[in-house]
Amino acid sequence: MIRSIATVVASILVATHLAWAGPPFTTDDPEPVEYQHWEVYFASRLFKDPSGWSGTAPELEVNYGAVPNLQLHLIAPISYVVVPHGPTLFGYGDTELGTKYRFFEETDSLPQIGTFPLIELPSGDRQRGLGTGHVQVFLPIWLQKSFGPWTTYGGGGYWFNPGKDNHDWGYVGWQLQREVASGLVLGAEIFHETTSQRGGEPITKINAGAIYDFSETYHVLLSAGHTIAGKSGMQAYTAFQITFGPEKPAEREPVPKIIPNR
Repeated sequence: MIRSIATVVASILVATHLAWAGPPFTTDDPEPVEYQHWEVYFASRLFKDPSGWSGTAPELEVNYGAVPNLQLHLIAPISYVVVPHGPTLFGYGDTELGTKYRFFEETDSLPQIGTFPLIELPSGDRQRGLGTGHVQVFLPIWLQKSFGPWTTYGGGGYWFNPGKDNHDWGYVGWQLQREVASGLVLGAEIFHETTSQRGGEPITKINAGAIYDFSETYHVLLSAGHTIAGKSGMQAYTAFQITFGPEKPAEREPVPKIIPNR
């Protein structure tokens, strides 16, 4: 029984090695949080394949614009794994740290370009299926361009994935979104991952999502997707986001010029 549970947990870990990326999508963008501003997400992720269920419930994500064009990043997740005909495993997962840096601002003809290196710290218990058991590092390049209400971004990168029976692996993805109404953005993405473990297989997935702004401070983000090539599986994401920072100084109205009477 223990060997069977361990096999199922390992299979789930292989199927859910997605990076925590640009909410609510898996593909990320090069645009950092504005200087001295914060993004805080209270989120949950769900992954399902024939091996079982896994995900986070909840996870805390915090992004901070430390300097212009540079963002600091943290994800602290509570993870779970549900094994068919077995126990439900629940506890703290792997911690993610990162720094997003934008090299080039967007112009009328050129996209903005940036990178977002990530490091996954093995803070979760691998024996219980709540972590990978080793440090992982991701080095990507991201591009983004806007055209009126349309925005598109994407790129790819390489994961360094040490450990017995593991492989370094690659990720490539692209996303397209549109503001369809005031405060409502709809989007979709397609992404591909090479295998991260001996005996695994590459996968390609599509994902659709929405972002709704209740105000400049409060937002809701949703997405769901499914495999179109490789091992069958689905994923979903939901989050409540809070954004805040120093208010921009109001523009002062010009003082009317007083012309003395002559």
